[in-house]
Amino acid sequence: MKYEIILLVILILALPVQAKHLHLEKEYQTCWCNAHNGIMEYKLSDYTRVDCLTSTHAIEFDFAPKVYESIGQALYYGLETCKKAGVVLILENSQSEQKYVKRLEKVAKQYNIDYWLMYPSDLE
Repeated sequence: MKYEIILLVILILALPVQAKHLHLEKEYQTCWCNAHNGIMEYKLSDYTRVDCLTSTHAIEFDFAPKVYESIGQALYYGLETCKKAGVVLILENSQSEQKYVKRLEKVAKQYNIDYWLMYPSDLE
């Protein structure tokens, strides 16, 4: 009985962690990359990985609050692959996440980064 209670407490505490996003980043990545004939998890010489490498772009995927990380990684991957930097920004709460889209738009315009937006409905 003692172990069952401990297990139950652990499961209850773990639930909020799993409920953070509606879908995994990898699900969005797989959907988009397959649709654009890209290579997923393309490994660079320094062992970093491009989320999706297409014939023209090195694409980084991230959820909206991590917009700055996605921009930095995309620029680096573009430099390393001699391809154009690209970001796929995942919006699971599009109303409250518009501020991240505006930030991405501003930086993308300045540094010539292409970007796409993905929503949970894109996975249906």
